[in-house]
Amino acid sequence: MTSQRPESQLKKVLIVSYYWPPSGGSGVQRWLKFVKYLPQFGWQPFVFTPENPSFEIRDDTLARDIPMEAEIIHFPIWEPYGIFRKISFMLGMGRVKQTDMVTIGKKTAFQKIAGWVRGNLFVPDARVFWVKPSVRFLADFLKSNEINTIITTGPPHSLHLIGEQLKKQDPSLRWFADMRDPWSEWDFLDTLSLSGWTRRRHQRMERKVLRDADRVITIAPYHVDRFEMLGGRKVDLITNGFDEDDFKNIRRVRTTQFTVRHIGMVDELRDPRPFMLAVKKSMEEKPEWKTQLRIEFIGSVNSSFRNFVSEDPLLSSITSFLDPLPHADLVQLYGSTDIQLLILAHTTLAPGNLPGKFFEYMASGNFIFGVGPEAGDAARILQETGSGQMIDRQNSGALQALFAQQMDLWRREVKPGTRDVSRFNRRKITEKLSVILAGAN
Repeated sequence: MTSQRPESQLKKVLIVSYYWPPSGGSGVQRWLKFVKYLPQFGWQPFVFTPENPSFEIRDDTLARDIPMEAEIIHFPIWEPYGIFRKISFMLGMGRVKQTDMVTIGKKTAFQKIAGWVRGNLFVPDARVFWVKPSVRFLADFLKSNEINTIITTGPPHSLHLIGEQLKKQDPSLRWFADMRDPWSEWDFLDTLSLSGWTRRRHQRMERKVLRDADRVITIAPYHVDRFEMLGGRKVDLITNGFDEDDFKNIRRVRTTQFTVRHIGMVDELRDPRPFMLAVKKSMEEKPEWKTQLRIEFIGSVNSSFRNFVSEDPLLSSITSFLDPLPHADLVQLYGSTDIQLLILAHTTLAPGNLPGKFFEYMASGNFIFGVGPEAGDAARILQETGSGQMIDRQNSGALQALFAQQMDLWRREVKPGTRDVSRFNRRKITEKLSVILAGAN
């Protein structure tokens, strides 16, 4: 895909992002898609990203979306994860998955120590060692390439410190801070045994970024309100979305089993147990459903939930776990899926949960079965677009009733209704971003 004007006429913008192909998963999608479409709206993207990042999911197919106008700058990074992995192997634990470290219940000694070290010694996160060398490199790079607009996107929120220091060195630099998740109020921090001093340090860093950035962007209305309260300033809303190009060749088929699929991470904050228990109760009441039902979890799933399923003969007979798949393969699976399962984190920030997959779920045309707050941003969008329904995780009766309803519709071959989700098209969202980038402070 090419831009609509010569490259020499494009305005330049530098994007500082930890997640970039071949890294896979949802974290990379937001800015990969912005970079894909920015040249069409008059911007040449330069992407500054680690040369040797640590990530669990690899997806080489995503590089296809990088436009020829983009320039990618890979810069070495040192992270302490190598030490962490060596210690876990020395203790006989093998490779410890990220999903097993996110726990709010009883913790092992290793989880307690690792969480405390991660939370209190590496502030705001373990990528903080990349800040100083990146600032030294970028200060010269920006000048030599005549770039006066930069975007930092976090988490990891340490990347915003790069923008802050570059802005301090050159006040004429236009700096946009993109907050894909909360910072000091991020529910993930609650799993890390933060000291009061560390928590206050996060808050100070966050206030400084919110104060000094020329514009602040975030992904959900709930987070707009929170950041505006914390920073005392206007915050722009730019949600995630879906790319129409990804959905052009999906082939829809009539499934021989009622197929429920969950894509992405499962940990103790995003816990599918309430949904699974509702399904189990439904099958106990209607045993014939056992042969007609299939549930798949695709992605990184914590050991606790895997054990919960494997120890239940009924649930284990209908449930399978698949390793993360390339994004292109995931999109094709939408055509043979009946229900897209959406599990939101059960924390105080749940009303603002709008994960990237949520918008692809909507574009799939499949019914979205959401487990989470019934008054949050996701519930409102589902209602507005007619894409599905959100049920609170504590409302077991409603979960079971909604599942039975959808199973009955499938058995009667009732197709989902039409929906208009066009406002979440990645190209349209990028156009909104381009207007913000072109605007005054």
